Amino acid sequence: MIVGALATAAPRLEAPVLFEAYAETIPGSEVRFERVPVPAGLFVMGTPAKEKRRRDDEGPQREVEISAYWMGRREVSWDEYRIFMSSLDLAAGIDELPEGVDAVARPTPPYVPMDFGMGVGGYPAIAMTQFAARQYTRWLSKMTGHFYRLPTEAEWEYACRADTSGATYLEGKVRRLGPHAWYEEVSDAATHRVGELTANPWGLLDMLGNVAEWTLDEHRSYPPGAASDPIAWPTGEWNRVTRGGSFRDGTEEIRCGARRASRAAWKRRDPQFPKSIWFLTDAPFVGLRVVRPRLVPPPEDQERYWAPDVDSIAAILDEQRAR
Repeated sequence: MIVGALATAAPRLEAPVLFEAYAETIPGSEVRFERVPVPAGLFVMGTPAKEKRRRDDEGPQREVEISAYWMGRREVSWDEYRIFMSSLDLAAGIDELPEGVDAVARPTPPYVPMDFGMGVGGYPAIAMTQFAARQYTRWLSKMTGHFYRLPTEAEWEYACRADTSGATYLEGKVRRLGPHAWYEEVSDAATHRVGELTANPWGLLDMLGNVAEWTLDEHRSYPPGAASDPIAWPTGEWNRVTRGGSFRDGTEEIRCGARRASRAAWKRRDPQFPKSIWFLTDAPFVGLRVVRPRLVPPPEDQERYWAPDVDSIAAILDEQRAR
């Protein structure tokens, strides 16, 4: 069932805060990231039947109302993500960690370098599960004091389109994608440093190509009718949506409305038993980008965006914490 924003308590507006672009440093490091404001508005989600390379799961189109939020200007890089996965914030000797940080689950060490030889410094973090991506946003929230989470599918598509209506934010002109997206024809079969190409009209970089980006949602058909801030909450470990296509994809995936569902095959070669809840041995094309909603949900609702939502994942996590 698709639902809107959680409503056990009223969301609050962070104040005083200017709704404008800002940069922030992860405490205990020199790693900075940028956030771009995405204004509230209405848009038509999904693709029209006449769009080239369209698939059935991209419709029916519907009008969606979106609340304001900030979005990562770039995809999360290894510079940011490895502080989380390697506990470098603890190693930095921070005098006092933010409340709750030491209780945040962190990835177990991978068996092989998870950049798959494509690069670390300035390159997008890749091959994390959606669970790991959500735990990263929880950790980042505790470290910075701002509520961060993954974008919903609707938020992601709204930001990608950036008040345009074509297959891409270039109004469907695929021949012009080269300066804007790393995809199969131009990527040399590898990721590239985040933010090297031209931004979309709202200042967001690499929204198409480089790595496909996790969203919060489970992959389902769009229900008919208008919606406000919809979320299709996941019900299983797989079938969760990534958006934007990747360096390995052709132009059929490099579209604002294209969707891809996660599959068990993304962990096929994982030698562990049970298989890792943190890493995807067969999905080097998946990364993440974070959002910070302007309206902040109350603490009891924030946990739903971060916490394990599948019993098997929760059981494995409890076992790891007990060791």
